[in-house]
Amino acid sequence: MVIHLDGDIFDNVKHGIKNVEVRVNDEKRRKIKVGDKITFLKRPDDIENIDAIVENLSYYKNFKDLVKDYTIEELYSKGYSKEEFLYLLKRFYSDDEIDKYGTVAIKFKIT
Repeated sequence: MVIHLDGDIFDNVKHGIKNVEVRVNDEKRRKIKVGDKITFLKRPDDIENIDAIVENLSYYKNFKDLVKDYTIEELYSKGYSKEEFLYLLKRFYSDDEIDKYGTVAIKFKIT
């Protein structure tokens, strides 16, 4: 599984700050299992990468429920609020997608 991350978020993963990736639980994400390898690629050029192993998968109805169980540092980046993070997620996922698929928190460990 390959996951693309913006540069600042990639750096948080690289430095061990961020250890949870959140996505809608669509068909692609439903294939992920504990123990699977994830390769994070740094946008925009996708040259730098980090390998990680999935440690846990937690499923939620929506992102609002999901963020209650994690710190903002685990999910995104220091200096942001959970409300700002939820707002940013709207760039990537529509309410219809969230209602249809639900969401998943992918806890990982860098290898």
